Amino acid sequence: MASCRRARRAGPPDGGWGWMIVAGCFLVTICTRAVTRCISIFFVEFQAYFRQDYARTAWIHSIVDCATMLCGLGFALCYSPAIAMVGKYFNKRKALAYGIAMSGSGIGTFILAPVVQLLIEQFSWRGALLILGGFVLNLCVCGALMRPISLKEDCKTASELPEQNYVPETEKQDLKRMSICSPLIKLWPHECLCYCSWKEYDFLLMPGFMVLAVSILFMAYGCSPLFVYLVPYALSVGVSHHQAAFLMSILGVIDIIGNITFGWLTDRRCLKKHRYFCYLFAVGMDGLSCLFLPVLQSFPLLVPFSFTFGYFDGAYVTLIPVVTADVVGTPLLSSALGVVYFLHAIPYLVSPPVAGWLVDTTGSYTASFLLCGFSMIFSSALLCFARLAKKIKRTHLPSLTGNTALKQHIWTNGAIAYSVTAELDQRDVEFLAVDTNSFSNR
Repeated sequence: MASCRRARRAGPPDGGWGWMIVAGCFLVTICTRAVTRCISIFFVEFQAYFRQDYARTAWIHSIVDCATMLCGLGFALCYSPAIAMVGKYFNKRKALAYGIAMSGSGIGTFILAPVVQLLIEQFSWRGALLILGGFVLNLCVCGALMRPISLKEDCKTASELPEQNYVPETEKQDLKRMSICSPLIKLWPHECLCYCSWKEYDFLLMPGFMVLAVSILFMAYGCSPLFVYLVPYALSVGVSHHQAAFLMSILGVIDIIGNITFGWLTDRRCLKKHRYFCYLFAVGMDGLSCLFLPVLQSFPLLVPFSFTFGYFDGAYVTLIPVVTADVVGTPLLSSALGVVYFLHAIPYLVSPPVAGWLVDTTGSYTASFLLCGFSMIFSSALLCFARLAKKIKRTHLPSLTGNTALKQHIWTNGAIAYSVTAELDQRDVEFLAVDTNSFSNR
């Protein structure tokens, strides 16, 4: 409450120290997302050293990537809070701020991919991992840049909950039925805890967020194997090690362009209202790129794939926090992003080993890439159908309410007031008015 009293900001500053938050988040994405992407360069080294098949070797990348996105483990202690902090400092230029912050993933991949390949050749894979570990320690510096901010919308939420009688009596009954702390509900502190948790995560029951969560599961399943198997696939079709690493560099630098340009474009007035469709378009284009990958079997053909996939990957990654904020609102963005990135972790853990098992079983990468492509296309189509259904429902609702002509009429009988809401035609309204006047004259 004291921090709320000190707060004077009506909304996010859209600048100032916010750009330092963007810079810190930029470095965080380099040290987390870019480093985990470069793990795919180690794939062939791991497979040769441990003498395992594709499915078992893929578990190494899956566990690293899963720990990155899973809240409370690994890089997630840095990644998720940094992403949420950008949303606290920006509103009007939120997409652009996220585009710059998330471009660290692409810049880091562009720089680290050839560097990691050189480190492996000079110091073996063990020495390369040790050097990467020292580089990741720069996350401590990034954390020092994260300055908390108190907004009036956050204080308004807190002020709506008085210190005494924290939970309304009508909602105590709901808490007793819904809360996992129901045996301890008699104690006031537990009432506060359960009530706050319930209010903070009630967005989980929002239909819009539920559809977004399901689509993210399919989207994350489709995008993860590409970063694991792009280099091994390129090597399998005769591309050299340096050219295969260069493909990851191309993907990374184009990812930067996708981050910034899509962030800037979707902040324009003409596209700001359509950021949801821009997001699903980017996911769908990445899915189409994956479908064409099995027929691209030379370095000149794989370069356009890296351009296309990298650009739209950067585009939708930028829009994930923006779309999430549009669905649940800025005050709940931190909790919602935690759930969203937790949902990323599940397919990130499963999809690379499944794709590796398909490679071991079929002897080619075709089935794995097709499954990735169709998964991302389904994710985009699901969001599209959900938004169209919502739009159709909105267009039919005004005509429906206009035909039924709902009315509310109130009359009194002594000290008791009765309120009736029903579908009344004009004759019923006139009869009720005459009857009320005659009763009052008596």
